[in-house]
Amino acid sequence: YLAEAVGEGGEVIGLDISPDHLTAARRLAAKRQLSGRIEFVEGDLLHLLFKDDSFDWVWCADTLWPVHVVGDPVEAVRELARVVKPGGTVALVYWSSQSFLPGHPGLEARLNAAFAATTPYLADVPPHQQHMRALGWLREAGLERPVARSFVAEVRAPFSPEMRESVAYCFDMFWGNLEGHLSREDWNAYRRLCNSDSDDCILNSPDYYGFLIYTLFCGRAPA
Repeated sequence: YLAEAVGEGGEVIGLDISPDHLTAARRLAAKRQLSGRIEFVEGDLLHLLFKDDSFDWVWCADTLWPVHVVGDPVEAVRELARVVKPGGTVALVYWSSQSFLPGHPGLEARLNAAFAATTPYLADVPPHQQHMRALGWLREAGLERPVARSFVAEVRAPFSPEMRESVAYCFDMFWGNLEGHLSREDWNAYRRLCNSDSDDCILNSPDYYGFLIYTLFCGRAPA
């Protein structure tokens, strides 16, 4: 999406530490005929290989997780800010919440609580290092005018096969490994409602509606 947004005169460099992720990204760029506009490199966001003041902006999506992934988030943001030109933008983007089980708020709340309690980048993280405190990271890293904004993506029936598969994947990504952390009743209810092969799968409802929220935190490098 970023490569499409910059247009034919722009260039995007995508960085990831995983060779497998980079292979998948190159394949996707080629499929969308964007290979000439985007370059992919392997690297560590804590030790970027780029020179100071290299980019107009840096976009870091669902990647900068404190403690278990990057350690001190402020130091990581400082490294991102280092490679941005004066007046450029550092943007941190996080999936911040979702509502996927309409009609079952109690079950969804318990599923989300179990996920938060068992996921390393969410559980036992000091409050000031939780990702929803990212405005403070930007400020402490020396960036100016930190702002935050949330964006809602809606999901509703009827689904294309691709969209149904994507929503089912989200169910499994968040809640598919929680069997040992839920009551038997809740686990069975989850399997009944979220298994695509179940007759009672919630995605079978012609009135299904859900949403997910991404939150964007931005700061500007001093001019």
